[in-house]
Amino acid sequence: MKNIYDPDYVKKLFNHMSGSYERMNYITSFGFSIRWRKQFLGKLGASDEELNVMDLLSGLGENWSFLQKRFPNAQFSALDFSEGMIEKSKNKANTVFKGKLNLVCEDILNNNLLSGSYDIVSCAYGLKTFNAEQLEILAKDIARILKKGGKFSFVEVSKPENKLLYFFYKMYLSKIIPVLGKLFLGDPDDYRMLWIYTDKFQNSKVVQEIFERNGLKVSYERYFLGCASGISGEKI
Repeated sequence: MKNIYDPDYVKKLFNHMSGSYERMNYITSFGFSIRWRKQFLGKLGASDEELNVMDLLSGLGENWSFLQKRFPNAQFSALDFSEGMIEKSKNKANTVFKGKLNLVCEDILNNNLLSGSYDIVSCAYGLKTFNAEQLEILAKDIARILKKGGKFSFVEVSKPENKLLYFFYKMYLSKIIPVLGKLFLGDPDDYRMLWIYTDKFQNSKVVQEIFERNGLKVSYERYFLGCASGISGEKI
């Protein structure tokens, strides 16, 4: 039986989806993914200072224009281990940052980022691909790479608590989205995995507990009746 949390499996999955992932994110969330991005990045505040900002699991760079507006004088870095996502995000990097983005192709669970280097860390829609053990590694590394007082914010698609909403949300993600995936990719299996990951992930409450265990100050965030959730906070 395949291990859906194996980094090689996850990388292959996202390499395959890299050509259609941004528009599929928009479709799977009924367009709310953009609103949720603005909301979760809003937890980081805004500053004209020369900060170091890291966007983790950066995908196709969907966070970048929002981050650049919030931190116009920052030095920006982005990390993703999917070569497909990195390659397809280069045009956006040039558009948003005029080529001044440090784009890193590494696994966040096994990286070479310098300790105490970042004032800001953001991450959208990557938490569900980690199991509990991997989330412990992630939390330790966020605590390691952040400066003291540095801020972080994460968001993830989640299972809503309302039973009626959950019923329709599950039907949409598990049945309809794979059909759309077949139209875009000719293969419904990749996008069927998005619901499997979401179903197992449930919400960000476990992530909150794990991050708090690793010495971070954490708040739990809930978006649109629990269809998305996240954490935000700082290194104390």
